[in-house]
Amino acid sequence: MKHTKRIPKIVLPLMALACTILITSRVLLGAGITPVPDTIQKQVNEASGYGLDGIIVYVDQAGKEPAFYSAGWNNRENQVPADPHALYKIASISKLYIAVASVKMVNDQTLSLDKTLADYLPELNGRIANADQITLRMMLQHRSGIPNFTDDPQFPWFDPPSKLHDYLEFALDKPADFNPGTSYSYSNTNYLLIGNILDKTLGYSHHQYIQDEILAPLGLTQTFSLQSEVDPGELISGYDISYDGDLKELNYISPGGSMVSTAEEVGIFLRALNNESLLSEEEQAIYSGVYEYEHTGLLPGYQSIARYHKDIDTVVIQFVNTSGGITWSIAALLYERIIKILKEEKAHINEPVAYL
Repeated sequence: MKHTKRIPKIVLPLMALACTILITSRVLLGAGITPVPDTIQKQVNEASGYGLDGIIVYVDQAGKEPAFYSAGWNNRENQVPADPHALYKIASISKLYIAVASVKMVNDQTLSLDKTLADYLPELNGRIANADQITLRMMLQHRSGIPNFTDDPQFPWFDPPSKLHDYLEFALDKPADFNPGTSYSYSNTNYLLIGNILDKTLGYSHHQYIQDEILAPLGLTQTFSLQSEVDPGELISGYDISYDGDLKELNYISPGGSMVSTAEEVGIFLRALNNESLLSEEEQAIYSGVYEYEHTGLLPGYQSIARYHKDIDTVVIQFVNTSGGITWSIAALLYERIIKILKEEKAHINEPVAYL
């Protein structure tokens, strides 16, 4: 009688993981070693070859008119081409707007960076660990130790809550990640709570404050605090490799992740934040100590990068309407290659002329 060797149950999952890692590495390596094209549009055109449904890139170089690039689909079911002027869920890029609003209110002494969560929202004392030690400054800086509600394995990404309190429930009555002020850990809960603090302090929605104090002065008419303010037909469709269908109807209302805008208007905002035209000198001094000048964003079906590159005085915004798997790494790699193209163009322009 022949005896066949049985493969231990643990081996098959390990083999599958190894294959996934190998395939991922090959895709990323292939994308990385392919010669960088000589134009941004050529680079953008390569996105679909790496599994991205659509991509939009906005480039604002000092001294030049802004440039728009796109490839792929706004909506793949109906084969609607990517529109560089379409509305997009900017996800956590929203945190920049909330941080600016907070700083403006700190500067006019409506808020204090050193008051605690318990001072502002006493009803959470005992439900969020160390609420009497966590300051507004710590929440802005992600140094509060408050657990991130989206890290909860039960968080319903594909059926988001319709009430803000239901988001917060995923972070209540949990141990702190660390003692306040002793470490850093990115937490969406921080900005959910800051939104609540702004609302309570103002006596009206912080969305209206952002409209009045940030968007209107910059002339931004295509930036919205909530998806409900937007015509669904103008919103780019979103796709995830683990989900069959369009995700644009999923409505995330949590402060710090709820905003909708165009690549151009995010770029205008980011330029103003970085060239100190958005904030007064006093506000700028406060902001520089509490938050960032760039951001990324990620929701099911939507990922984004918004950065100002000081060395070439250029703002580059990138939107991709595919998430899941290795799409984040692919999108980040494409962004890096676009920056390389811009830097090479800049270097070429600045090359000294050789005279005979």
